Amino acid sequence: MAVLRKLARPLLAAPLVVGGLHTARRPEAAARLAQPVVRALGKQIPALAADPVTLIRAGGAVQAGAALLLAAGRAPRLAAATLAATLVPVSLSEHAFWTVKDPEERARRRALFLADLSALGGLLIAAADTHGKPSLAYRSRHALDHRHPVDAVRRPVEAAGRKAGAALRPLGVSR
Repeated sequence: MAVLRKLARPLLAAPLVVGGLHTARRPEAAARLAQPVVRALGKQIPALAADPVTLIRAGGAVQAGAALLLAAGRAPRLAAATLAATLVPVSLSEHAFWTVKDPEERARRRALFLADLSALGGLLIAAADTHGKPSLAYRSRHALDHRHPVDAVRRPVEAAGRKAGAALRPLGVSR
C-alpha cells in the first residue's frame, strides 16, 4: 500500500499544483468568475471582500503549496484537507454550469465541475488516510484498555510485594 500512496499522491496533486500556480500568477480571470462567491464570503467576513484579486492570488498560492506538500508526502493529511477546503469555492465559482445558458459551455463546465468533485473525493480519502495505523482518536479512546505490557506485569508484582512486606512486619523483618 505504501507504493500506491507514493504514486497516487503526486497524481492527485499535479493538477492542483498547476491550477494553483496559474491562479497565483494570473488571478484576474479567476477573480472575475469568483465575484459571487467573494461577495457571499464578504457578507460573512467583511475583510475578505476588500480586495478579491489578492484573495484569489493567496488562495492559488495556498493551493499550490498544499498540493506540493501532498505530492511530497509531507503532512499529507493536513495538505489534503487544505486542498479540499480550497477546491470547494474554486469549483463553485469557476465551474458553475447551472448559471450558463449555452449548451456546449454548460456541458464543458459540468465536466470540469464533476472532475473537481472526483478530486474532492480523492482528497477527502487522503485526508482520512492514516497509513494503516490507528488514528489519534482511536488511540486515545483505547489508551486505558490497552496498557503497556510492562505495566500489566509490574503492578501485580508491586501489589504482591506490598502484601509480603505487610506480612513480614509483625515478625520484625524489614525490607
